[in-house]
Amino acid sequence: MRELRIAGLDEAGRGCVIGPMAIAGVLVDEDGLARLVEIGVRDSKTLEPEARERLAEQIKSIALAYRVVLVEPREIDRAVATGGLNKLEARVMASIIRELGPDVAYVDASDVLEGRFALVISSFLPPEHGVQVVAEHKADAKYPVVSAASILAKVERDKAISRLKAELGVDFGSGYPTDPRTIGFLRSWYEEHASFPPFVRRTWRTAREIALELGARRLDEWGEQGGK
Repeated sequence: MRELRIAGLDEAGRGCVIGPMAIAGVLVDEDGLARLVEIGVRDSKTLEPEARERLAEQIKSIALAYRVVLVEPREIDRAVATGGLNKLEARVMASIIRELGPDVAYVDASDVLEGRFALVISSFLPPEHGVQVVAEHKADAKYPVVSAASILAKVERDKAISRLKAELGVDFGSGYPTDPRTIGFLRSWYEEHASFPPFVRRTWRTAREIALELGARRLDEWGEQGGK
């Protein structure tokens, strides 16, 4: 009898104003699940960067398969503009599930209604696929296979941010709206260019408020100069 194939899925960077969102899936059998417990996987947010990177390599060697998708800001902005960020995340998760081919998939739910999120993911899967989708809040703290996915997602998201900083030659911080370095970078960029670059999520309230404030200031300055 074939062993149960179990997938875990999670995202990293959903709330960031800069950079992509990473969505990861990890597939294991029951033996692999036990090995994930042995190496000490847990919610990526509770781990230091060095521990995440070390565990990520171990997870890849244990997994039957894994997949990480980077969802770029422009695609996120299109989804937010149409009220469908949860739907976008569900669609990407469904594509990962189709590729991994598990019997059951545990997912960290982004929707306030866990069951609804599971149903939306399932709606993107062909009926013959037959996978059971279980979506729960804080699944990354409950299920080791989801913890493993959270680690891969966080590591790949961090790598993407590091590449972006290297290209720009600027340390803009974490990319989260709560980071003063991120806010300072956004303000200085907008002041210089009167727009945001493509790696910024322009539909985020943080970006919109900066654009509104500095855009209005530019209009005021132009009006003062024009009136002289």
